[in-house]
Amino acid sequence: MIDYDKILSDKCKSMKPSGIRKFFDIAATMDDVISLGVGEPDFQTPWAIRRTAIKTLEKGKTVYTANAGLIELRRSICKYLKRRCNLEYTPEKDIIITVGGSEAIDLAIRALVNPGDEVLVVEPSFVCYKPIIELMHGIPVIIETKIDNNFKLTAEALKAKITDKTKLLILPFPNNPTGAVMTRDELEEIAAVLRGTDFMILSDEIYSELTYCGKHTSIAQLEGMKERTLVVNGFSKAYAMTGWRLGYIAGPEPIVKQMLKIHQFAIMSSPTVSQYAAIEAMENCDKEVEKMVNEYNIRRRWLVNAFNEIGLECFEPMGAFYVFPSIKSTGMTSQQFCEDLLMKHKVAVVPGDAFGDCGEGHIRVSYAYSLKHLMTAVERIKDYLDELKK
Repeated sequence: MIDYDKILSDKCKSMKPSGIRKFFDIAATMDDVISLGVGEPDFQTPWAIRRTAIKTLEKGKTVYTANAGLIELRRSICKYLKRRCNLEYTPEKDIIITVGGSEAIDLAIRALVNPGDEVLVVEPSFVCYKPIIELMHGIPVIIETKIDNNFKLTAEALKAKITDKTKLLILPFPNNPTGAVMTRDELEEIAAVLRGTDFMILSDEIYSELTYCGKHTSIAQLEGMKERTLVVNGFSKAYAMTGWRLGYIAGPEPIVKQMLKIHQFAIMSSPTVSQYAAIEAMENCDKEVEKMVNEYNIRRRWLVNAFNEIGLECFEPMGAFYVFPSIKSTGMTSQQFCEDLLMKHKVAVVPGDAFGDCGEGHIRVSYAYSLKHLMTAVERIKDYLDELKK
């Protein structure tokens, strides 16, 4: 009989499952659960995008594309980055279309990290960065952000973690789970630390369209930063295209060229129909995005106020579609709070420590749900808190 434990990769075995999924796997077995945890827009993909996909299928455009993706889509992305961020890229050399933003992150880390290299990871943040670094035998070096600094990276915190082994900084703003946004001035302070170093930046900008305090700034826009930055973005969040599985990475040609080799062998090419649909999204759907952002903003303001009113102090997020209220007043851990809330009042949220140890004492709540859905959930959470006080 085969001893599978002996033949499995040690790195794979030591990897922890995503902390986001645990509560939703449980919730899926229960009736009448309100889920506020999955980062997925409740809007349908805009009709113009779906119509383009239908026409693509009707025309039989279902063969492989170029490994890097449709040149028409890469051109659209370059035009988008120019008009949104004043960034200039060459579609033939600087862009790869990926299977979601997640593959773009994976490609970047795999192309850059050697065993023993240190990668700076700003936390709380999305759950995939550390496991991919560890699979490459790299060393994740955590930079904790705190509510005192509005969950933003500071130049002082960055300087304190840089060593001669630093290879890469992962900069996840607008942030999941906190909703924190870095302003241009704040990014300038980070750029001042990075100029003259030899390491790269992976700027995860998947929520760049979902900001509520002015226009998004990419660190690649700042002097001397484009040559050291890999910009990751995609279509899932802004265009409500999660299931279409499409993202992209833009960066310096010498690095993109190496990433493309990994992409060729691991993926070959991204979904063809999704790529044609994404051209429509990039070229003609700005107004649809604006409508969704306006609706998210209404929900954001209502939810922050609601949590503060029921006694859970809530930082005001300026991007993405999450709030990150503190549950420290309950005396419970994030895991205890989420498990108890789910079992007793059937509301599923994500414990803050799923996004790093410094997320402990918080929960992540998504407002990518209808206002009616949010109101019902908050009422249940209020009832739960009232029970705790008895």
